[in-house]
Amino acid sequence: MKASTERKIIRWMHIILGIPIVGYLYGPVSTIPVSSMIVRWIIFPLLVLSGLWLWKGHVVKKLFRKKPVHTLKVG
Repeated sequence: MKASTERKIIRWMHIILGIPIVGYLYGPVSTIPVSSMIVRWIIFPLLVLSGLWLWKGHVVKKLFRKKPVHTLKVG
């Protein structure tokens, strides 16, 4: 997958996950126990992780990128 395509997918996921947060803050979602728990324990952490990935995902990718193995020649 190209980096631009990945960025677009993560960005749209981040925007869509933000909609229930707005409902939680300004709507009746906070009064419904099941919806409240879903927003608190599933949607909000995913929103934070997608935001962090958009911000610093390139650094994480660089850390996990395979490094070439250097061999020492003796002799």
